[in-house]
Amino acid sequence: MDQEKKKYRTGLVCALSCSVLWGVLPVYWQALRPIESSVIIFYRIFLVGVVCFFAALKLFGMEAIKKPLRVKGAKLKYFIAGVLITANWSLYIWAVNADHVIQTCIGYYIEPLMVCVFGILFFKEKLTKHKLAAFLLACTGVVIVLLHFMEVPFIALGLATTFAVYAAIKKSVEVPALLSLLYETMFLSPAALAVVIYLEVTGRGALGVGQPYQYVMLLFVGCVTAVPLGLFAAAANKIPLVTLGILEYISPSISLVIGIFLLKEPFDLIQFLAFAVIWVGLIVFTLGEYRENKNAEIQQ
Repeated sequence: MDQEKKKYRTGLVCALSCSVLWGVLPVYWQALRPIESSVIIFYRIFLVGVVCFFAALKLFGMEAIKKPLRVKGAKLKYFIAGVLITANWSLYIWAVNADHVIQTCIGYYIEPLMVCVFGILFFKEKLTKHKLAAFLLACTGVVIVLLHFMEVPFIALGLATTFAVYAAIKKSVEVPALLSLLYETMFLSPAALAVVIYLEVTGRGALGVGQPYQYVMLLFVGCVTAVPLGLFAAAANKIPLVTLGILEYISPSISLVIGIFLLKEPFDLIQFLAFAVIWVGLIVFTLGEYRENKNAEIQQ
């Protein structure tokens, strides 16, 4: 029981940490302007692969890196996960640099709902009363947003769908988080490097556009990407998808504040009401989790 509690708490810390990091990333991506979003995306794919490879080589060794790939169907699973997370990254970076930060927030508010549903449908996870209340409040907030815009938010739905499916795949992977990230990027990294070289040689890359400090920042996108994704992967294997999904609301809430107050994107009263409803759900969830853990400790 102590091991299970320790595992659960570690998962919560990982989930909270990755949510905070993801929440502040819009500032990082916008600081790379006027470098094109497409250039940032290809650098990101390649550099994540490089960072993960050298970190995995140091921690596990080459033989341990190769072993999980020998499992039947593993390569296809990692390739699909890599394509999904790359699509998610690409849409996200484009949207942020096109001044759609609040639209991305909507997507990442919808995404945890999909994660929760996948947890219930495919992993037979159970909803406690406080999780059910939080889930319904979150749904209400999202419906308010969708009705307010009176249009299909394709950016939001694209972000939500790709990441929810990615999370479900991660839940079924039983390898260390770092190795999982390596496998997801290793199939796409060579192609991304080829595109980066082509863009730089033809003068359409980052070197001819950005300032020196921005190029240095660009070289760190591998670390900036790998660290929160690694934390997410670790969390996905330690806590239920329902819990993970609800905690994911922290990230878009931070981005929302940044979008309103720092990036000065428009935000009206209806949107505020929707996000307030979602945050009430988060408070309900937090109080319920605290009481559950307290009761478990008393029973022991």
